[in-house]
Amino acid sequence: MVDDEPHIGLLLRPHLERLGYAVSLARTLADARAALGDRAAPLDAMLLDLHLPDGSGLELLRELRAQAATRAFPVIVLTAEGEDRVLEEAEDLGAGLLTKPFSPSKLTARIATLLGDAPAPSPDAPPSPGTR
Repeated sequence: MVDDEPHIGLLLRPHLERLGYAVSLARTLADARAALGDRAAPLDAMLLDLHLPDGSGLELLRELRAQAATRAFPVIVLTAEGEDRVLEEAEDLGAGLLTKPFSPSKLTARIATLLGDAPAPSPDAPPSPGTR
């Protein structure tokens, strides 16, 4: 997860970890690039904010799409950006979009779809008929 707002990571990390996802946090483009280059801990997907202290997340998304090894790397852009041109470019580059504020359940559904995971049952959901 690449977002410079600490509260986003503090809220989402425990939620995603309860659902079985391993989450690493980066607050800058430099941190994100380092995480992407870490062969010891490869990433499966990225949640990417567009407004970061050392540049635009869109810049990183362009870099990912320009390289054969990361051209299809799953990315969901989490942003408060409202400019249509920017949002359209992110979509054209193959990223999913989720605008802030967003609900954790909507994000979880997007991640599950992106990674091809079966949606995890909500901890508050009643059991399905015939199960306990």
